[in-house]
Amino acid sequence: MDDKEISLNLFVAYDLTYNKTNVRDYTNIRPDLAEQLDSAQFIGAKDITEETERLVHNNVLNDEEARRIFGKGYAGQRNAISYFAIKQGMDYLIFLDDDEYPVAVTKTRKTAIWGGQSVLTEHLKHIAQADITNGYHCGYISPIPYIKFNETLPEEHFRFFIEAISNDVINWDSIKATMERGGVTYADTDILTSEIAVEVPETNHAKFITGANLCINLTNPSRVFPFYNPPGARGEDTFLSTLLTDRKVLRIPCYAFHDGFSTYKNILEGVLPIQLKFISADDEHVVNRFYKACIGWIRYKPLLLFITQRDEYDQKIMEMREQLIKTLPEICAYFDEPKFMNILKELDKYDKNAKKHYHEFAETQKNWAKIMEHFS
Repeated sequence: MDDKEISLNLFVAYDLTYNKTNVRDYTNIRPDLAEQLDSAQFIGAKDITEETERLVHNNVLNDEEARRIFGKGYAGQRNAISYFAIKQGMDYLIFLDDDEYPVAVTKTRKTAIWGGQSVLTEHLKHIAQADITNGYHCGYISPIPYIKFNETLPEEHFRFFIEAISNDVINWDSIKATMERGGVTYADTDILTSEIAVEVPETNHAKFITGANLCINLTNPSRVFPFYNPPGARGEDTFLSTLLTDRKVLRIPCYAFHDGFSTYKNILEGVLPIQLKFISADDEHVVNRFYKACIGWIRYKPLLLFITQRDEYDQKIMEMREQLIKTLPEICAYFDEPKFMNILKELDKYDKNAKKHYHEFAETQKNWAKIMEHFS
C-alpha cells in the first residue's frame, strides 16, 4: 500500500484434506504481489500442532482446551489466524475468503456492471472507532437455487422448509427475489455511493455479521472473542454475533463478490461477464451444494435457538420438526434426492446435543480468554 505507516501482512490458514490440495496451492503468490507484502505466514496442521504444544508446555491451556480452540472446522481455522495475528502484534485483522473478490456487480441496465472495491482501505477508515467492521456481499451468496414451484413443491411449503432450517436473518421475500434472479444478489447502488458506516443493531440477542469482508480490532486483545461452531456445522460467524452486545459493530459501504459456485475464476484478470449464470435446480452440483448448506444450517440452529431463545427452545424445535416432517418428502420428490430426509435426523441429533454444544461454546470463550491473558 502507498501509506508508509501501514504494514500489510498476509495470514493464510489451509487444510490439505480439502479438495485434495497441496501446500503450493496456497503458498504460490505472484512475485509482484508478494513484493507488496511486509510478511506472509501460511498456517497448516503442523503449525497449529506445534503452537498448541507450546501453549500446553507453558501451562496456558491443557490438551482438551487447545483442541477446543484450534480443532477441525472453520471456527478452528479462523481462531488460528486470529491467534497468530495477535501473537505477531497486528492491530487489525481482515478476513477474506478464497471464493470472493474485491469487486461489486450491479444490474441497473440490461447487462451486469462491475466496479472495483477498496476493501482494505474502507475497513481501515472505520475500524479504529469500532470493535468490528463488516462489509456487504454480492454475487452468489445464497446456496438456494431457482425453484419452479409446482404441485410437487408449492411455494408456501418451500417457504416453510427454508424458515425451519435457517436463522432469523433470513427473510423469505428477499430469498424469493434472489431465487427469481437466478440466485444472484446484486450490489445496492445507494450503498456503493455512500460514505457512511452504520452501526449494526442487536436483533434477538445478536449483532449479525458475516465471516468474511470482516475486520476485527486487535489493539486490545481482551476485547476479542473466539469463533465456535458445533462439530460438523457452520455458523461460526453467527455464534460470534451472539457475543457482541457490548461491542461496537459497524456495517461499512464496501462490497465483495462471492463466487459460491466457483464459476468465475478469472475476475481479477479482468474477465467480467455481462450476464451472470442462472443457478438452476436441475444441476447436480447445485443440488448437492444446496443439500450440504441445509445440513450445515440444521446442525447449528438448535444451539442458536438455545442461546437466543432459550425460554421458547422446546416449542421452536417442535415447530421445526413438524415443518420438516411435512415438507421434506416434497423436497426429496422435487429434487429426486432422498438424502434430504437426513435433515430430520440431523435435527434430532443436534437437538439432543444442544446443551453439550452450549457448554463447549462457553468453554471456548474461557479458554480463549486464557490465551489473551497470556499475551497481555
